[in-house]
Amino acid sequence: MNVLAIGAHPDDIEFGCGGTLLKLRKAGHSVNLLVMTKGESGGAAGCRADEQLAVADFLGAESLFWGGFEDTKIPVDSETINLIDDTIEKTASDMVLFNFWEDTHQDHRALAKCAVSATRHVKMALAFEVPTSDGFEPRMFVDIGDVMDEKMKLLRLHASQLDKTKVPRLMITDSVTACANFRGFQARVKFAEGFMPVRYLMNW
Repeated sequence: MNVLAIGAHPDDIEFGCGGTLLKLRKAGHSVNLLVMTKGESGGAAGCRADEQLAVADFLGAESLFWGGFEDTKIPVDSETINLIDDTIEKTASDMVLFNFWEDTHQDHRALAKCAVSATRHVKMALAFEVPTSDGFEPRMFVDIGDVMDEKMKLLRLHASQLDKTKVPRLMITDSVTACANFRGFQARVKFAEGFMPVRYLMNW
């Protein structure tokens, strides 16, 4: 299976579905990444790009694509939809994961709206959460207990972002653990990632 994970910024993918991607790679599936901006509003673009490259290497991703958009200014238009559509075609993706559509960050909302359109022919399209997601109520879960330590390593590779939670004394790794624990409780396991499916074809 070919999987494409799309994030508006470096570290969105790792927070929202890093554990799931690790499990998919371990199961022998191909994983590709598309990051729409270099997150320059949250740090130096070059540094953040290098961190994302390190993540792709650790994850064993087949490819890392960049959207080339300016941080905070991802447009909801045919250019964005076509870029996602072209990447789906280029990677022959069977499953696409992307930011949830209800979010306090405009880039996450914009990406999600465009991804929903671009994945109209994809049989498995799932939205993941990040700390700014709003009203996220997952309907699907993935048990990530066996890869939780590796997921934390993925987040730590985004070293420039570890303390940028805008909450005093809270590291992003604390947030990741709390979220995975809560979603795990909902799924009746210790650690989980939750998803909102646009569609999901179960093919036994």
